[in-house]
Amino acid sequence: MNYQATYKPARMVAAAIETHFKENLKTASLKDTGDVASIPSAQVIEAIIDAAFWASLRKEEGNPPKISIAFLTPEQAGDPLLFEHRMPLTTGILTKLAPGLERAGIHLGVCLEDGELFIWGTTLKIPNLCFVLDVSEPGLLVIKHRRVCGFGKFSNVAVLKGDQVKIIDNKGTLLSDCPPLLKILLDLEAPGDWSDPINILIQLAVSMRSHRHGGALLIVPDDTEAWRNSIIHPIQYSISPAFSGLASLTRNSDLHGADRQSSLNREVDHLAGLTAVDGATVINRRHELLAFGAKIARKRGNDDIGFISLIEPVQGGTVSVVHPGQIGGTRHLSAAQFVYDQRDALALVASQDGHFTVFSWSDAAEMVAAYRIESLLL
Repeated sequence: MNYQATYKPARMVAAAIETHFKENLKTASLKDTGDVASIPSAQVIEAIIDAAFWASLRKEEGNPPKISIAFLTPEQAGDPLLFEHRMPLTTGILTKLAPGLERAGIHLGVCLEDGELFIWGTTLKIPNLCFVLDVSEPGLLVIKHRRVCGFGKFSNVAVLKGDQVKIIDNKGTLLSDCPPLLKILLDLEAPGDWSDPINILIQLAVSMRSHRHGGALLIVPDDTEAWRNSIIHPIQYSISPAFSGLASLTRNSDLHGADRQSSLNREVDHLAGLTAVDGATVINRRHELLAFGAKIARKRGNDDIGFISLIEPVQGGTVSVVHPGQIGGTRHLSAAQFVYDQRDALALVASQDGHFTVFSWSDAAEMVAAYRIESLLL
């Protein structure tokens, strides 16, 4: 097909996105991971991004569209809903269809026929590595794909917001001892099942970001109470005994499939919702809730934190050494101080504006490392 996008960033990123999918396809073929989706060409990617961007700026019945577009044929989808007549991929049609397709997990199927892109219907099932474009809000597009393992949060490839373009980099920007959560989000490691401890943290991060109140979650070791030395006492919302709703569910082998995932979603949202309360929520590595609304203080006898390493895993990103006060407000500064004092802990911080930061101690850098990962959580 021959297409010239009027949305300039679509032309800027199309070739890089095509390369990403081709490289992943080679890896998947070597691992013999089963059915994978067809890889769209740069021209196809450019056209889909262009149509989706202009649709995102329109409104239908007063609401901006939220829609997920998947590039695949009906034969590659599982039990698809097929339109009697195929429709061209245009801004107007996307806007009209959006209200009926905004629920999570519903994808609008698009394929290439005779050099033209057409909408053929919808599907709830897509193959591994399937190209997906989500219209998240006006002017915000996220290109992602289904993981080769077949479950877990989709792997993000690029984020476009107006004239800002971020292409995810899973090769050169991370410190050697970055948290496992980052490695799974970047497809550097395969996740376990849905109840894997790292997968639970990813789901908590997504849920924290979605409530848009901002919040801090501290993850501390199971076998020590040392974290209490970095908290102001009394703790207003201390939990005793530790609440094990999420922890018990992850160990429950009686629930399976959709029932297990639905129960897990409720427990994750329950715990993540508490991070909206002023102060920090504290859990241990078994995901037992220890406290929320906790006020962080510098550990007695320790210094105030000095500088941290700031990293965003996107192409063109660099490792910067900054004061934690430069990347956010009190919540970021206190979380960085907590990890500086409690070096075997992890801190997740969500901002009201959608930014999300993971703080961990890095032996390699000999300082606290702050990873900006909102581009991975969309």
